[in-house]
Amino acid sequence: STCACVEYYGKALESLIKQVKIMSIHGKMKHKRNKIFTEFRKLPGGILVCTDVMARGIDIPEVHWVLQYDPPSSASAFVHRCGRTARIGNIGSALVFLLPMEESYVSFLSINQKCPMQEMKPQPNVLDLLPKLKSMALADRAVFEKGMKAFVSYVQAYAKHECNLIFRIKDLDFASLARGFALLKMPKMPELRGKCFPDFTPVTVNTDSISFKDKNREKQRQKKLEQQR
Repeated sequence: STCACVEYYGKALESLIKQVKIMSIHGKMKHKRNKIFTEFRKLPGGILVCTDVMARGIDIPEVHWVLQYDPPSSASAFVHRCGRTARIGNIGSALVFLLPMEESYVSFLSINQKCPMQEMKPQPNVLDLLPKLKSMALADRAVFEKGMKAFVSYVQAYAKHECNLIFRIKDLDFASLARGFALLKMPKMPELRGKCFPDFTPVTVNTDSISFKDKNREKQRQKKLEQQR
């Protein structure tokens, strides 16, 4: 749903999935967008992590799966996203992830777009990759900060969802969400003010001590810290 989520999960997938080309694209890239899109179209296979900037008017041949991690605000946008696969008589699949409290979204799509859907049961024996993501965040401040920004942007986008009778921010389990983003600690943001999260355990490490792998960025950060002191 957001550019920050694309940045974070694109980076995460690059590290977690080997021997598959992972590319990311979102609206804030502007000049890079055409280059990335052209490169992806030429690939024999790969994964494109993207926002709704790629939801319509884009033709990529032989897309096998469209995975919608964040359900779109409008029913028509859902259909447009699905339409990136199964082009010109080909067969393809589309999947949307929903929390149990969001299941009435299926009826919403059925009424608005006459879009039949089937439930896919959760996959058995799924690898827990979150410890690896946490290790990445502890080893590089860039990953840590991307995760925090992604979480904040996700919560803000959820709060503004057009189907707010189905997607209710007050029902969101922030602790589980933070664990899913492999956060090291909860960010400070208005939506979390005054709330306690006993189900979320922050790391014991002082996150200010996490440095950037990029030496120039780390040098600039240390300079800022020195000025603040």
